Amino acid sequence: MSTSNALALSAPPALPVARMRNVYREEDVARKMAKLPSQEHEALRAIYERMLDKGAQRFQVKPSGLPAMQHLYDELPNFHEVLDDVKRQLALCDGSGDALEFTPMLLLGPPGIGKTHFARELAQLLGTGMGFLSMSALTAGWLLSGASSQWKGAKPGKVFETLVDGDYANPVMVVDEIDKTRAEQAYDPLGSLYSLLEHDTAKAFIDEFAEVAVDASQVIWVATANDARSIPEPILNRMNVFEVEMPDFAAARSIAQRLYEGIRSEHDWGKRFEDHARDDVLDALAAMPPREMRRAWMTAFGNARLAGREQVQVADLPVAHGRKRQIGFVH
Repeated sequence: MSTSNALALSAPPALPVARMRNVYREEDVARKMAKLPSQEHEALRAIYERMLDKGAQRFQVKPSGLPAMQHLYDELPNFHEVLDDVKRQLALCDGSGDALEFTPMLLLGPPGIGKTHFARELAQLLGTGMGFLSMSALTAGWLLSGASSQWKGAKPGKVFETLVDGDYANPVMVVDEIDKTRAEQAYDPLGSLYSLLEHDTAKAFIDEFAEVAVDASQVIWVATANDARSIPEPILNRMNVFEVEMPDFAAARSIAQRLYEGIRSEHDWGKRFEDHARDDVLDALAAMPPREMRRAWMTAFGNARLAGREQVQVADLPVAHGRKRQIGFVH
């Protein structure tokens, strides 16, 4: 039996179990708020008040046993290597008092192959929350660490917001398109990530807006990228790097069929259509990246309905306008 198949064996459902963890010190917040001038920094004062009202404790969750993952192996056939690693790390803390501990991961691969979808599925599997940072944004430099409250329109960074406003001490944090980060001459947008990816230094992460240390040591980091060449070596050295390929033809057809079944079952109008998609339609969809398949199915369902048919045909699929090149199969 192969490693992937052995690791993918079914397991009974595992409900998440939780203990509480302080993600900041309330006395630090109170001390900072007491020093604020009475008529200034209203946004910062509101942050401190919210932190004190909510309290510092957050759920630190993990599955109560090895969770069933076969559905993910089926849904994400090109992510088997990543799923194997997830299962190994889950096995280490199974049956122990240890918290979840994941080595930060970088998912490398072409657009549309399901990297962000994988991160969402991981958060659901673990029973924890998720934060999302798009590093292609113009303000990406402030997304991680926040901007100083001295600046007009400044606000906390996403790491701080996810821990303070969320319910979990160990959310999945997705750093999307990390290779698209725009560096400024005097500022490294990824500078704060160096310490955030290290367990010891992440315990006292200080957001530049709030200036209060928060414990980000339990955050589960998932970064995505199309090309690793523009990612600084110190970041790569802190991560497990996985090269995710386009699914091969058979796997792509399987993904398309599962999407067909899922969309059909999720909607009342789905019962008007046949149980299984036509082979020629699945063949056509298998040429698309997984991200495009759902949109294509929705268009096709609508066109078939307008034509008064209970069966989706190839002609119902959208025309790929403006696509520069046809994405081929991996054999």
